[in-house]
Amino acid sequence: MVDDKTKRDFRDREDEDYEVRHFANKVGLTVQQVRELIKQHGNDRKTLEREAEKLRG
Repeated sequence: MVDDKTKRDFRDREDEDYEVRHFANKVGLTVQQVRELIKQHGNDRKTLEREAEKLRG
């Protein structure tokens, strides 16, 4: 289903379960690790990808 762009709220999109799972699979981390990265670094995707790379070594 396509998101209705006219209905907006203040939730953080990175906290959506399916997006966190997708990102975790993409970068090779667990969902919990990704949630911790989001808490520490915010939801900027480039920052999260950089920090995920550091975690993976």
